[in-house]
Amino acid sequence: MSELTSHVSVSPGRRVAEWLSRRDHAVFHAVASRHWPGADRVLPRLSQSANHGLLWFGAAAGIVAVGKSTRSRRAAMRGVASLALASATVNTVGKRSVRRIRPVLDAVPLMRQLKRQPVTTSFPSGHSASAAAFATGVALESKGWGAVVAPVAGAVALSRIYTGAHFPSDVAVGAALGVGAAFAVRGLVPTRDQLPSPGRPHTEAPRLPGGKDLVVVVNKASGSATAKAALVREALPAAEVREVEPDDLCDEIDRAVKSARALGVCGGDGTVNRAAVAAARAGIPLAVFPGGTLNHFAYDLGIETVDDTCRALTAGDAVKVDLGRFTPGPNPDGAPGYFLNTFSLGVYPELVRIREHWSPRIGGWPAGVLAAFQVLRGERPLEAEVRGKRRGMWMLFAGNGLYQRMGPTPGRRFDLADGLLDVRVVHGGRLPGLRLMLAALAGPLSRSAFHAAGRMRRLRVAGIEPGTPLAFDGEVATAPAAFVVDKADEALTVYRPLPIALSNSL
Repeated sequence: MSELTSHVSVSPGRRVAEWLSRRDHAVFHAVASRHWPGADRVLPRLSQSANHGLLWFGAAAGIVAVGKSTRSRRAAMRGVASLALASATVNTVGKRSVRRIRPVLDAVPLMRQLKRQPVTTSFPSGHSASAAAFATGVALESKGWGAVVAPVAGAVALSRIYTGAHFPSDVAVGAALGVGAAFAVRGLVPTRDQLPSPGRPHTEAPRLPGGKDLVVVVNKASGSATAKAALVREALPAAEVREVEPDDLCDEIDRAVKSARALGVCGGDGTVNRAAVAAARAGIPLAVFPGGTLNHFAYDLGIETVDDTCRALTAGDAVKVDLGRFTPGPNPDGAPGYFLNTFSLGVYPELVRIREHWSPRIGGWPAGVLAAFQVLRGERPLEAEVRGKRRGMWMLFAGNGLYQRMGPTPGRRFDLADGLLDVRVVHGGRLPGLRLMLAALAGPLSRSAFHAAGRMRRLRVAGIEPGTPLAFDGEVATAPAAFVVDKADEALTVYRPLPIALSNSL
C-alpha cells in the first residue's frame, strides 16, 4: 500500500491550493482567537451595524450634512452607487459561484460571536465588498472624506474574521470586488478630477498676488457667501471685500468696475451673472468665488474653493468664455439680457426653483424628476412660434454651451467658448410628467415625439402670450412677445487656475 502511495503524484496546482487553504485557516484561527482590548465590544457591533449597508447609508448622510459642499455630496453619492454595484455583484454572482461553508466557531469566544449567524455561503464577504466599495468610491471623489471612512471600512472587514463570520480569503476577495466596483462606477460616471476643465481659449489676465487692485463684491444673501468672504479676506489681504445686501448689489458692482483692475464676486449664479455682464462691459477680468448653493458656472470652470481662484489670480491664468444673450432683455429700454448658464421658457422657471431646493438633499437628477411632477400637474403647454412654426411645448431650454449630461436639464459643460446654444424642447401634449421624464432619459441631442434637442447659434421665438415668465441663471422675468437668443462669443475673461499637473510642467 505504501509502495502504491509513493507513486501517486499531486499536481502543483493542488499543492498550492492546499497550502493556501492551510494558511487561510491558520490566519483565521490567529485572528479569531486573539484578544484585543476593547475589540470584543466594538467589532461585533460594528459588524452588525453594517448589515444591509445601513452603516454606509448613515455615513453618506453624515458626509452630506457635515460637509455641506458639492464635493461632499458627490463623494457620498459615489460611495452609495459603488456599494450598490458591489452588493449586487456579490449577491448575484459571487455567492452563487463558490458555495463555501462558513468557518467553524470553536476558536471564537462566545461573547464576540454574532447574535444572528449568516446563512448564506461564506465566499466572498459581502460586508467587506460593501465597505471597500463605499470607502473607495468616497475617496475617488474626496481624499479627505476617504481618509475618514477608510479606517471604519477596514475595521468592518476585520470584524468579519474576528467574529468568525468569514475566512480571511473571503474578506480579501470581497474587498477586491468592492474596490473594482468603485472603479467601474468611475468608468461609467467620471469623477470631476477626471473631466477636462474648460480651458479654451486660454488667455492672460493681470497678476494680482494677495488680491492687489481687486474688488470683491459679496452678496450677503447667497448661500455660504458670508463665510466665504472671511476666507477671501484671509487669503487675499490686499483685496477690498465689500459685503452688500441684494438690493444694493447692482450699484455696488457698477462702482467696483470703475476702480478695480479686476472684479471679484462671491455669491450664487444670479449674482455672478450680474458681475459678469458688468465686467464684460468694462473690459476687465472676473474672479469668481463660489458662494451659492449649486454654483454651476464656477464648477464648470473647475473652481470649487477660494484657493482655486486665488491660485489663478496669483498666476494671471484666465480663459475666455461666451455670454448667452437674448434680445430684447428684461429691462424697459430693450437692451439685451445675458446668461452664463441657462435660459428657459415654460414650466422651467418653477422647475428650477423646486429642483434647486431638493438637489442638495437627493441629487440633481432625482430632484429634476420630482420637480417635473410637482410643476406639471394642472399646467397647460406654452404656445409659441419657434423657428417659424407655432407649437405647444412644456419647456424651451437654451444652454450657454453644450451640456454633457443626458436629459432636458443642465449638467456639465466641457467648453464655455464653443459659440453654440444647447437648445432643448419638451413638446406639448397629454401626460406632461411622463413626457418630461422620458425626455430626461433621452440623449442630449435626441429627437422624439416628446423631446427635441440640437446645437444652434441663433434661435428666434415669437408669439409669446403676455405675462409668460422666462428664467435666466436662476433669475425670473416676464418674456417679451418676441425675442432672439444668440451668443456674444468670448465676451468675458474669467480667472481659472490651470490644472495642478499642467501648471507644474510649465
